[in-house]
Amino acid sequence: EMLERIRQEGKGDAPAALIGEFGVGFYSVFMVSDDVTLVTRKAGDEAATRWESKGDGTYVIEDDQRDKPGTTVTLKLKPVDTDDGVEDFTTEWVIRRIVKKYSDYVRYPIVLPVTREREEGGDKKTVTEDEILNSQKAIWLRAESEVEPEEYNEFYKHISHDWVDPLHRVFMKVEGRMEYHALVFVPSHAPVDLYYKNYERGLQLFVKNVKILDKCDDLLPEFLRFVRGVVDSPDLPLNVSREMLQQSRPIAGIRAALTKKILSELEKLNKEDKDKYLKFWREFGPVLKEGVSSSPEHKDKIVPLLLFESSHDNEQLTSLSDYVSRMKEGQEEIYYMSGESRQAIEGSPHLEAFRDKGYEVLFMTDTVDEFITTTLTDFEGKNLRSAGKGDVELGTKEEKEQASKALKDKSQQFFDFLAAVQKELDDDVKEVRLSKRLKDSPACLVGSEQDLSPHIERLLAKNKVEVPKHKRILELNPDHEIVQRLKARFDVRPNDLDLGDHAQLLHGIALMAEATPLPNPGKFAKLITQLFEKSL
Repeated sequence: EMLERIRQEGKGDAPAALIGEFGVGFYSVFMVSDDVTLVTRKAGDEAATRWESKGDGTYVIEDDQRDKPGTTVTLKLKPVDTDDGVEDFTTEWVIRRIVKKYSDYVRYPIVLPVTREREEGGDKKTVTEDEILNSQKAIWLRAESEVEPEEYNEFYKHISHDWVDPLHRVFMKVEGRMEYHALVFVPSHAPVDLYYKNYERGLQLFVKNVKILDKCDDLLPEFLRFVRGVVDSPDLPLNVSREMLQQSRPIAGIRAALTKKILSELEKLNKEDKDKYLKFWREFGPVLKEGVSSSPEHKDKIVPLLLFESSHDNEQLTSLSDYVSRMKEGQEEIYYMSGESRQAIEGSPHLEAFRDKGYEVLFMTDTVDEFITTTLTDFEGKNLRSAGKGDVELGTKEEKEQASKALKDKSQQFFDFLAAVQKELDDDVKEVRLSKRLKDSPACLVGSEQDLSPHIERLLAKNKVEVPKHKRILELNPDHEIVQRLKARFDVRPNDLDLGDHAQLLHGIALMAEATPLPNPGKFAKLITQLFEKSL
């Protein structure tokens, strides 16, 4: 067909144009050959055509003779050079391996004349017989009962270049208005470049067993970019382009159905094989979380699959539904805290009141966690609320009322002191107030509901992303001895010049408690030194 097109369109640039249509497979023979000759005769024609090239960018095409219709390709192989990857491609086992690996599903038989010695009547005879090397049916077109697990594993390794068996596989066969087969795999481990900007994702796209694209990223959303496999549809045109794929309704339909199928399989895995699902989650959980914000149409399927670390258990992860089932009487919100690690979050002063009341807090340690909370604002009627932002009211209705009244009374007593501390820290904080969340620590910094957490701000700063500067709220613990003594000292000496230094120390302590770098470490160290000198 290619030669016929060349003859019809003229020599010129026809081969260059055709190579894009027929793929680089034809010309890849020059990787192993010094010379390629192709002789073809069309059915109904008497004359044949010969095409010959040495792979140097030129070719010869002229009339030739062939005794019957068909095509013969003759390769003059390069000398064997194992160091350079050039094997002896005339060796039977090499041919078998290559055919099995790359062409097992080609629809036409690949026949190899095989020579064997046989013993007949006590004599050894050399017999040559034609043997078909390929199954002629793609593995994704064969019934699952016909394919051994090892075959699926080998196929996965071939298309993914992985060396480990996949964790799970998903098979789809769809018939009707749109026909297609899909065979996809969830790897056992995440590739090292999974989170890199240039990570190449996508499934192999076949049309009528002919590979069209090696990585078609339109077949799955980005939050499933770790999935590997193939999709084959006879209903797509062979000459489909990437631009056509992006606007293709059939491709959009395949994408939606395949995504739904994969999420359903993960849901099934989560219910029936916890250990296997946990292994998946530890490798790909952060990627799956991205779908909550990036693919709202799949949000309802993704959210039940989410797992988080929690103050409830030091080792086991928890789902949102499990969290809700353990909520305290009168608790109306799901509380979470963002941070670099579980250890960092557990030591946060923001959790003191939660720990005191026995409230469970989710630990969000993945970079994506805080961003998904902008979309995942509630679950089963319970709002998600950061333990480090806004005001905190815990306990029953009566306990909340009592706590609010007690804090209001103390705030009146501390009014002048708080105003004085606010004046000293006016460049650093927007408000100084008494805290409901502190039990053991003297101070902490709290953000507004819409503010990013310090953890995310640090990550963005590390990646040179500019974040609008905003002041936070300094909360003081009115029951802490340091705060009480400072307040008592202020009541006696309201113009005490040391108040500014003490206010800076409280602010520095709050920054250190949340792992935020001090704006002036040298000054803070000097204040600590002076405090030591006065106390010794």
